[in-house]
Amino acid sequence: MEQIWKELYKAAKAVQNPREISDRIYAGGVAAAIESASGKIYTGVCVDTSSSLGICAERNAMFNMITNGENEIRRVLAIMPDGKIGAPCGACREFMTQLMMGRYQDVEIMLDYENEKVVTLDVLTPEWWL
Repeated sequence: MEQIWKELYKAAKAVQNPREISDRIYAGGVAAAIESASGKIYTGVCVDTSSSLGICAERNAMFNMITNGENEIRRVLAIMPDGKIGAPCGACREFMTQLMMGRYQDVEIMLDYENEKVVTLDVLTPEWWL
């Protein structure tokens, strides 16, 4: 396994901290780490709300990257509440595809850490609509 995946896993695991923020907000059950084009790692956690105003960990990590002046993704890894690696949801896939238009097929996504299964975003998002 490439060292970068180990670093992404460690970074995501470091911010995963499931907790109730209020009676209506739960955060940190899912944690994500992304590697930007510069090689920097950005993290984020999910924020779930009772009114669907929350955000996924992957998009939270991407927003962190954008806030810090970058806009290109190389790799994505998300740790689910059960400790397993999971695929980004449809909204996250769509956001990544729009962010990386013309290059989204280059974005690598870890699907199974134990078995080192990595796919590219175009495999998860075939026949993109734009």
